[in-house]
Amino acid sequence: MSERGRPRAFDRTAALRRAMETFWELGYEGTKLTDLTGAMGINSASLYNTFGSKEQLFREAVALYNDTTGSATSRALREAPTARAAVEAMLRGNIDTFSDPGTPSGCMIVLAATNCGTQNRPVADHLAWWRRSTVADLEERLERAVEEGELPEATDVRSVAAFYATVLHGMSIESRDGVSLDRLTSTVDYAMAMWDVMTEGRAAGLPHGPRRSSATSH
Repeated sequence: MSERGRPRAFDRTAALRRAMETFWELGYEGTKLTDLTGAMGINSASLYNTFGSKEQLFREAVALYNDTTGSATSRALREAPTARAAVEAMLRGNIDTFSDPGTPSGCMIVLAATNCGTQNRPVADHLAWWRRSTVADLEERLERAVEEGELPEATDVRSVAAFYATVLHGMSIESRDGVSLDRLTSTVDYAMAMWDVMTEGRAAGLPHGPRRSSATSH
């Protein structure tokens, strides 16, 4: 028999995952403490004792999302044999996640703090940092492709990375709006049809900026 007054044990990882899905669906400001405790199966005292605060819980939930459900981007950039294959795997892998009926639609890192009040600006900034980090990782993969000879030396990696990141983030919003997987797949098809144009910008007459990427501020 447990000691009187001793807090009931719970599965921290499972509770964190349920918190992640709650924040993902409702957004940071839309998620109330009662939403979290109900989803996690714990009381408010256990939540604060274990995670410190709502914001700290959110930050842990975002990290869990990035490492698990939202890992399509990092996995594609790490495992695909070419930069083109990596970008395509990134886009297709993410739309599968965005459209999975078993989880909230769209991307948590894009959607969970898009409209925060001043008091929650650090939360919005935290997700903006994650999004900038994704773009920086994409730039790094493209830089490697240039160094290995897959892409022309003149490739404007910053513009190419910005283009595909914008497509990715836009599809997250469209998924939340109810756009079908077929429609998102068509968007990826068109985006990848632009690959040769984007990676040979000078020949196509596109604006051409400095190729080398700048360091991302963390």
